[in-house]
Amino acid sequence: MPAAARPSSEHSAIATPASAVRLSGDPLTAEQVEAIAHGAAVELDGGALERVDEAHRALAALIDAGTEIYGVTTGLGALVSTGVRPERAADLQLNLLRSHAAGAGDPLPRDAVRAALAVRINGLLKAASGIRREPLQVIADLLNSDILPLVPRTGSLGASGDLAPSAHAFLVLVGEGVAQAADGETLDGATALARCGHAPLRLAPKEGLALTNGTHFMSGIGALAVAASGRLIEAADRIAATTIEALGGVTAAFDADLNALRPLVGQQRSAAILREALEGSMRATTDDSGALQDAYSLRCVPQVHGATRDVITHARRVVEIELGSVTDNPVVLADHEEVASTGNFHGQPLAFAADFCAIALADLASISERRTDRLMDPARSQGLPAFLAVEAGINSGFMLAHYTAAAAVNRLRTHATPTSIDSISTSGGQEDHVSMGWNGCRKLRTSIDDVARVLAIEILCAAQALELRREGAGGFGPGIGHPEAGLRPSPETEAVIARLRAEVPALPSDRFLAPDLAAAERLVRSGALLPEWME
Repeated sequence: MPAAARPSSEHSAIATPASAVRLSGDPLTAEQVEAIAHGAAVELDGGALERVDEAHRALAALIDAGTEIYGVTTGLGALVSTGVRPERAADLQLNLLRSHAAGAGDPLPRDAVRAALAVRINGLLKAASGIRREPLQVIADLLNSDILPLVPRTGSLGASGDLAPSAHAFLVLVGEGVAQAADGETLDGATALARCGHAPLRLAPKEGLALTNGTHFMSGIGALAVAASGRLIEAADRIAATTIEALGGVTAAFDADLNALRPLVGQQRSAAILREALEGSMRATTDDSGALQDAYSLRCVPQVHGATRDVITHARRVVEIELGSVTDNPVVLADHEEVASTGNFHGQPLAFAADFCAIALADLASISERRTDRLMDPARSQGLPAFLAVEAGINSGFMLAHYTAAAAVNRLRTHATPTSIDSISTSGGQEDHVSMGWNGCRKLRTSIDDVARVLAIEILCAAQALELRREGAGGFGPGIGHPEAGLRPSPETEAVIARLRAEVPALPSDRFLAPDLAAAERLVRSGALLPEWME
């Protein structure tokens, strides 16, 4: 199917940067953010820029009238009671960026920075921050030139927005800080600006605050996480179906009427996918002619996967609301000719969503690892050789691949420990409750990597198991003598295995296995094993 015709669904495969994404302040989808993160250009809506101009004029009028405004005529955080003279307003905004650029550690991945910059532009285009249009255009030009600020990974508390990461990102606008070109060349801020046709900006009142005060890094990373999680849960159902066939599982538990007795949306969807994936299978059993009941890791796939699916749906809802929100403080209400303080910068909704998603993904990987373990064990695998090895003993098969899955599950469980319950008071007690959502969103992305690895190992093992059972399959010779060796899996399972085998051959004898795991992981992560992407 050509790229332009591929479906754009809630859980579509990785977005390809085919065209520019228009930013207008309207809510973005996770897939739009992902497309920008992977290289799509951005365009700024003209009408939104006009509203930005109006809000800036409203702010200027209030400043001229002598209105006291946090972060404009006052200091920041616990320094809110310290006045700032009008002639020092620009110094305050510049010093804000300089002082807040206090992060540490390795830089964030480029896709995360691209996502965050786009989300910040979009939020400011809602015209509630008082910023001029010029900084927004400069940020867009940096994005479109793929010249990105280097942003350290450690420093945000997820309340008052992502202050330190944002300060590092936007210090480049004034010709300071550090950026990196697409080819890896490191640039100072002034050189980075010159590369895309700009001189360093002199910030107007409130602009440093408007740029740094918001949840754009959390929500940008969150958008990438929920888009990736959506693909993983879709793949997980199909991979589980392949394992169920390899183990001759009973399909009765996936019946629509049975699952309707507990009408959870995610469970219904996962059960339906299993029915579709197993339709036409000669390997899975439709009645109790085999085992009366399968083990939970097979029988309860709709319940466990479905629960994860519902959590991902919830996290997506929270993130996509955030992608169309104003998370600045204070906000300019141009129609009312006033500036008001708000707490929309607090990242608690994102922190909870990220933590909940990490918990659910850890369990998704856990049940996948249990299915892989069952495929490995000749006492429970219905006649398969130990570790799915041809000539087990001479060959070790997937023994150590299973170790990798177990190690990943252990790390997933560690990362499932919530960050959102740990608030540490800062700024002299002024910021006495913070979300830690930045850490939550970052570790969620690490969790996604580990889940993809666990699912990749399961599909490699399930494919090997089916080919071992099938007579003459995969160059293994006459099969393993199973009485049902000639029975074929479902058409969908055959398509999944064919797609896998296009990049990863079967394992008739031991070989360097890490490249196989990496290739399978890429297929799982990309959505390439989903039916609509194999047509």
